[in-house]
Amino acid sequence: MTNRMATSQNPAPRAPDPLLADALAERERQTVAMVREAVERRDVLLAFQPVIQTQRPERPAFHEGLVRVLDETGKVIPAREFIAAVETTETGRQLDCIALEKGLRALLEHDGLRLSINMSARSIGYPPWTKILTQAFTIDPTIAERLILEITESSAMHMPELVSVFMEDLQAFGVSFALDDFGAGYTSFRYLRDFYFDILKIDGQFIRGIAHDPDNQTLAKALIDIARHFEMLTVAEGIENQEDGDYLAAQGIDCMQGYYFGAPTIHPPWAATAERGRKSA
Repeated sequence: MTNRMATSQNPAPRAPDPLLADALAERERQTVAMVREAVERRDVLLAFQPVIQTQRPERPAFHEGLVRVLDETGKVIPAREFIAAVETTETGRQLDCIALEKGLRALLEHDGLRLSINMSARSIGYPPWTKILTQAFTIDPTIAERLILEITESSAMHMPELVSVFMEDLQAFGVSFALDDFGAGYTSFRYLRDFYFDILKIDGQFIRGIAHDPDNQTLAKALIDIARHFEMLTVAEGIENQEDGDYLAAQGIDCMQGYYFGAPTIHPPWAATAERGRKSA
């Protein structure tokens, strides 16, 4: 009787639906092919989103350059729809190269800009990526101090020893590093201690609705405390309303990012200012 009851309460997991698995695999193949073709056409751009200072919200601490891909019709495809599919592929490395190239060009053209660019830990040591960075530093070594490289938690934990050495080398030039989507993966606090990230970005799943969510309040407070212990600047991601922003400001978060403060745009304010300057010259 006991065995039968246990069986009824804990049914064996269902076998995966082969039709669904095939459909998902085909969708991923199509996504990878679409992104590969866009990269070959160079139909890739950056959308810029402000990361504001909590104490001075009128002045962004920096902007994040978010990679966007255009399909054949010119429609913008957000990174969330393809980045996981191409993360481990050669196309993923090429995307990182294009994002870095475009971000560095913006830094070279606009002296007052501070910019973060996303990269995969898998691009560390990728010769074309390294060449792009080295050439930019040769043109203007000072841009290193305005460059932030964002590495996702899951990517960093994939090859922690390599990431640690890479960070140490570039931090010597003045480059800063942000640990992106913190809390979204399986964090190893031993590695967190060893990495010496400059910025910790708390994943939006712990931020959205935080003003009225006791669970998120407890989790976010713990993550903020961890960042303070390791002397990292804290950024709350995914803020969509004033209530959540006010709550986090009261908790002492250093910076905030989200649609409430500004959506990603391919027409950033510094580009418009430069264009007005050219027209008036």
